Amino acid sequence: MKNVPLAEILRPKKLNQFVGQKHLVGAGMPVRKMIETGHITSMILWGPPGSGKTTLASIIANSVKANFVFFSAVTSGVEDVRKVIKFAKNEKETSGKQTILFVDEIHRFNKAQQDGFLPHVENGTIILIGATTENPGFRVNAPLISRSQVYVLYALNENDLETVVKKAIKIYPKTKWETLALKHIIKFSNGDARVAINAVELAASISKKVDLKVAEEAVQRKAIFYDKKGDWHYDTISAFIKSMRGSDPDATLHYLARMIKSGEDPIFIARRMVIFASEDIGNALPTASVVATSCMQAVHMIGMPEATLILAQTATYLATAKKSIASTKAIGQALSDIDEENLDPIPLHLRNPANKVMKGLGYGKGHTRYPWLVEKESGKKIEQEYMPKNLRGRKYYVPDWK
Repeated sequence: MKNVPLAEILRPKKLNQFVGQKHLVGAGMPVRKMIETGHITSMILWGPPGSGKTTLASIIANSVKANFVFFSAVTSGVEDVRKVIKFAKNEKETSGKQTILFVDEIHRFNKAQQDGFLPHVENGTIILIGATTENPGFRVNAPLISRSQVYVLYALNENDLETVVKKAIKIYPKTKWETLALKHIIKFSNGDARVAINAVELAASISKKVDLKVAEEAVQRKAIFYDKKGDWHYDTISAFIKSMRGSDPDATLHYLARMIKSGEDPIFIARRMVIFASEDIGNALPTASVVATSCMQAVHMIGMPEATLILAQTATYLATAKKSIASTKAIGQALSDIDEENLDPIPLHLRNPANKVMKGLGYGKGHTRYPWLVEKESGKKIEQEYMPKNLRGRKYYVPDWK
């Protein structure tokens, strides 16, 4: 066991040891049902690295006592496929034992190679489990997909990774593990169980006392103290907004970089910029709201790390834009008046004369529908009151930019 990687030592053999993917292996979920009934069908497992694709395939094979053949699309060719098919046929004929062929990175096989599996999947010679990090709708042949179930696996959350890491450190009972070090490993494993396990293995080989410095070395990432639910979260976003408000693009980028490096939700950052565009720029540069909204949509569609560029572009645009709080102050004062002043009736000439009774009461009487047009045609200024009686003359909106 000395030369066996830690990830292999910890690889679950049974379903109750498997961590994550509850939507597939939880009670009543499809893969669990498949294992419980013993009726296994061909499938494509689509998910990011370290989400458990290989492990899940191995557990499925063990659960039905089938031969499990691991096949890499990177290192294997047509001749290897023929050998596996021959082996599977022989096993089925002589012992009745099923063969599960696991093809890692199946998207790397070309169309002809993928098509080579079809007759053997159809006649039951093999049960094919393909694993891919690429969208199978684009990278796996349609006939193969139509004969398989496609299951999506997701990056592990921090609770799942904590479970994995706690199992990993038990292999090193003589090593002392500081809590901050473990949190750092979990955080920067980015949902990848293999990365977390490898980091634990490397950290244990570096020192018998794994503190934050050792953990940083193991994951090659500097620790940035940033609690998404605590003061660091609110202080950093506050500094980010104040830097944009102060028209300092460099400070804006600094705090944006802090948030990105700390794993802050990019949608949260983008959403705050949409608010900022209206609150602090407003009609001084109306396109700011359009840019910020487009940024949020793009970040949602593209995701990290590419969305970093979109966030940076938008943040510097907003930081260097003309500023105005005219709209912000105006709506604040208008809302304040609603709370503090009487709500006088809406002037009759502004009301909607929807029927004869309303017209008879004077609704809409004397109202000029398009005053700007009348003024243009007649050259005369149209005086028309729009405020309720008690607020006549009240000014809320005063443009404040140059």
